[in-house]
Amino acid sequence: MAAAAGGSGSGADGASSGEEDAGGLAGESRYLAACRACGVTPARGLLRRRPGPTLSLRHRGLGPRGAKALALSLMVDTSVLALDLSDNWLQGEGAAAVAEMLKENCCISAVDVSDNKLGVEGAKAFSAMLLENTTLVSLQLSGNELDDHAAKYLADAIAANSKVETLDLSYNLFGDKAGEILGMAIAENIGLKEFKISWNHFHSQGAAALAKGLGANVFLKVLDVSYNGFGNSGAAALGEALRVNNVLEELNVRNNRISVEGALHIAAGLKENKTLKKLNMTRNPMQSEGCCGVLKALRANPGTGVEILDLPDIPVDKELAELCDAVKRLFPNLLLRHGGNTELRRKSQLKAELRTLPKVAGFLLRPALSLFQHVQEHPHG
Repeated sequence: MAAAAGGSGSGADGASSGEEDAGGLAGESRYLAACRACGVTPARGLLRRRPGPTLSLRHRGLGPRGAKALALSLMVDTSVLALDLSDNWLQGEGAAAVAEMLKENCCISAVDVSDNKLGVEGAKAFSAMLLENTTLVSLQLSGNELDDHAAKYLADAIAANSKVETLDLSYNLFGDKAGEILGMAIAENIGLKEFKISWNHFHSQGAAALAKGLGANVFLKVLDVSYNGFGNSGAAALGEALRVNNVLEELNVRNNRISVEGALHIAAGLKENKTLKKLNMTRNPMQSEGCCGVLKALRANPGTGVEILDLPDIPVDKELAELCDAVKRLFPNLLLRHGGNTELRRKSQLKAELRTLPKVAGFLLRPALSLFQHVQEHPHG
């Protein structure tokens, strides 16, 4: 990037030059000075970077000291709006440096520090930052070895912060105790719109507590609790939440050990719910009975808002096949993704097509591939 030309400037040209200097040469100069002070080698991605609102330094191996140097240079930066530092081995020390910077920086609104081994120390630092920061709207903390102890700090921030709209806590080590703590915090939160907490270790009591808190939240629109162990007790709490909630639009409960009983609890909530648009229940042992219960709930709710429904891919019996068809007739715009049902339709269509085809040389004409195989096997008729 070339330096701005000398001389006086005004209007749009002057504003452009000022912005380039603030986020370009001046920012680079601050970063180099910070690297010298911290005794680290500058990251190539920051040297002479093109001006822009997104600063992505993924997989750069910055480490704690590299993060400190970067944080020092961003304290007064006004050009960066989104910061991606995922997979940089920041650990708690690096997280603390970034968190301190975010207390001062009033422009960055999206931060991704996933996969950085932040641990309890990092959770404590970011939680303290969230109690002061008023500009951050998106925060990704997935894959950071956050456990039940870390949840205590995060809960305080979640309950108090009303600015963050998207929070990702997936791929961590939260257990049942964290479910109880975070559930209470989510119930009090008035800002979150999208919450991801998949791939953790919530089971029974903790899952139920978390679901209860989520049900009490009247701002959340997207919820992903996939790949946990909610089971039937957690599903029961989610079903009750769906019954009374009139805001949630997307729910992902994929792979949560939800059996027939749990599926019927969710179905009871769906029977009353008017706002949910997308529901993913795949990879749950719901069996045909559970799938039928969900479809019956939709059929009994003419005001349902469900547009996309993903059910487990299981063997399809007659009742389930008929319910799929009935629900599709009732809601023609519904995208019902069901592997078993699709396979059943495919086989039925094939049988119908075969019945209408003429017989040739003593065998039934098959689709092109089958006919080709027959000729190969019987080259002389």
